[in-house]
Amino acid sequence: MTARVTLYSKPGCHLCDDARAVIERVCAELGTSYDEVDITTRPELMSAYGEQIPVTLVDGAQHDFWRVDEARLRRALS
Repeated sequence: MTARVTLYSKPGCHLCDDARAVIERVCAELGTSYDEVDITTRPELMSAYGEQIPVTLVDGAQHDFWRVDEARLRRALS
């Protein structure tokens, strides 16, 4: 099963920690899975998203960056 939500993050990022908490809560409540990708392990992701992290994708399309709006994420997944 492919996750509906992907979180692009990097270690030591406090905004990533905040985003992860929101994503975990919403996905758990809605029974949806999520994946997290460390952008520091892939140069192309560092180049594309290094200044925007955390970046959230829903169904493969960019949904949010820097902050995750919980209500907006719920609507996207409903």
